[in-house]
Amino acid sequence: MTQWRLWLGDVLVGELREYGCDQPCFLARFTPGPGWEGVRALFEARAALKGPDPDGSRTLGVIKPLQDLELTLAPADGRQPPLQVFKNCMLRIDGSEARLRY
Repeated sequence: MTQWRLWLGDVLVGELREYGCDQPCFLARFTPGPGWEGVRALFEARAALKGPDPDGSRTLGVIKPLQDLELTLAPADGRQPPLQVFKNCMLRIDGSEARLRY
């Protein structure tokens, strides 16, 4: 299973360790890094987003600030190119659990 590092520029936000799959997502354990507190509220808002959103406006309102951060998800072993979060992949972090789709 892949281990990932989540970056905001050169600041480590946290690490993800894949442990399983729930198609179409990979399941991972999340460990916060030094940059986590700066983005925590945005990911908590994303995790709290539930229920119908017919026109997508609630979802966009939560995802757009995360997109604007231009977070990068890089494999720890460096064997694959990094992914731009919310451009090349979707990421949800809820406490110590993460779901990654790429």
